Amino acid sequence: MKDGYVDVQGVKIYYQERGQGEPLILLMGFGADGNTWEKHVAVYAEYFHCILIDNRGVGKSGAPEGPYSTFQMAKDSIAVMDHLQISKARIAGISMGGAIAQELAINFPDRVHSLILISTWPVFNNYAKTVYRNLKKLRVTSHPEDFMELLQLWIFAPPYYRDHLHELQTGQTDAKDNKAPQSKAGFDGQLDACIEHDTVDRLQGISAPTLITIGLMDIFTPPAFSAILHKGIKNSEMIEFPEGGHVHHWEDLERFNQVTLDFLLKIR
Repeated sequence: MKDGYVDVQGVKIYYQERGQGEPLILLMGFGADGNTWEKHVAVYAEYFHCILIDNRGVGKSGAPEGPYSTFQMAKDSIAVMDHLQISKARIAGISMGGAIAQELAINFPDRVHSLILISTWPVFNNYAKTVYRNLKKLRVTSHPEDFMELLQLWIFAPPYYRDHLHELQTGQTDAKDNKAPQSKAGFDGQLDACIEHDTVDRLQGISAPTLITIGLMDIFTPPAFSAILHKGIKNSEMIEFPEGGHVHHWEDLERFNQVTLDFLLKIR
């Protein structure tokens, strides 16, 4: 594994490199760093040169005071590509990472080979905006383990609780014991970027081959958001995970890895 930093106007953006082959940029959702791709990279790195980016505000990247935007974070990703002398790459983004990926494909079309959009959205309605604003308030007033339990209830679907309750409880304990949690500036900045993200009138500008994946039980970014993406992005395809929630990529890991790898390999 190689890693390094890129300075973007005084903000250090951290990245890791795994595997060899054609480049694949991996963009995670809010509150999560590049390491969260681990169970997917274990498969992808056999075929691709994977670049895992810690978005500004999380992990080893800088966390300046906001506001942040998904376009700004797309430019951070371009800076990493430029630093690594990558002219064009496959892009995969989960949740906020998918919003960043949209901005990449719209604003830097010549840099995007193909696109995977996972549990993401083109624009929030007022309900979703209120949910995200509420998360900012609750993180301040809640114990870390309680806030993690709340997030889990939002992002995992009920079927996952049937067989994985102990694992979820371990995640809550880990949050309690975390000595270096995401900073308030980073958390709030990333959530504001999510709230303000809006590509709905620009989706026709995405020309890269696009795969959209969605958990049909996702209450955090409901399937209706992905339907807007699918309708707006010409020739996109959408794959559904019937018992999956926002994190269907973990809940049905083997199928997710296979369908996304198949897409990555077929678009040459």
